[in-house]
Amino acid sequence: MAGLFTHQLRDALATLGRLSRQPVATFLTVGVIGIALALPAGLQLLVEGGRGLAGSWNDLRDFSVYLKPGTGIDKARELSASIGGHEEILDVRLIEADSALAEFGADPAFGEALRALKENPLPHTLVVRPRPEATPEQLDNLQAELGARPEVDLVQLDTQWLMRLAAILEVLRRGIWIAAVLLVAAVIFIVGNTIRLDIQNRRQEIEVSKLLGATDAFVRRPFLYIGFWYGLLGGLLALLLLGIALLLLQGPLGRLAALYGADFAGFGVGLRTLLGVLGAGVASGCAGAWLAVSRHLSAIEPRV
Repeated sequence: MAGLFTHQLRDALATLGRLSRQPVATFLTVGVIGIALALPAGLQLLVEGGRGLAGSWNDLRDFSVYLKPGTGIDKARELSASIGGHEEILDVRLIEADSALAEFGADPAFGEALRALKENPLPHTLVVRPRPEATPEQLDNLQAELGARPEVDLVQLDTQWLMRLAAILEVLRRGIWIAAVLLVAAVIFIVGNTIRLDIQNRRQEIEVSKLLGATDAFVRRPFLYIGFWYGLLGGLLALLLLGIALLLLQGPLGRLAALYGADFAGFGVGLRTLLGVLGAGVASGCAGAWLAVSRHLSAIEPRV
């Protein structure tokens, strides 16, 4: 095992040294791989950042249940607990009528009018957050079920907006996956073509090695390490590009959030993104190298 590890380490360092001796060609290949890996990862980070900027998509799915005037606070709390146990509901928040009146009264636009009223006209309100997997059809049924309760006066639920939101999320999700698959395939083709050219340039060296008794596995190993290094270096470059892009976007996104009165803490490259980009780079680099070596190495046989 120690000898095998030594041979593997020697080949890995030797191929890295070979790449360093041709910096321009290596940089061009690594650059293309890095850009191809950075694009889908950047799109995913922008979508996640947009969710944070909007306060999360879950907030947009919340809907309100207005109770009938005169419903007591104990009854409102009992109804809140009952609704919270529904299988399609994630959370229920009770806004008491007095709390809502105090909040509106603090607004200069409503303060004068509310102070002129002798009684609180606002009802108790339940803010319901459905589960993320709940479909618009299920929410329609939930709206009908809640509206049929005797304590409920109105259920305000915009299912058309929810259907549009679900469609947007599905388009974004599929778009990211399609872009990722196409760009990873492009990385495989790029690495495969680069390895193919390297095999052709070293054809005589490979023939001599086989004449001296080298096996296909022995000859194949350096080329696989070249694919590994291409993928790893491309992944590191992709992470560098992502970091630079996110750094440039922090300021504009923060100003945009301030215009809408939202808090924006920023976003960065998390551990999942880091491992995903590096894993995709290494896997695609090794796959491209394996395909190229499997196809072209067997055609090279020493001429006696």
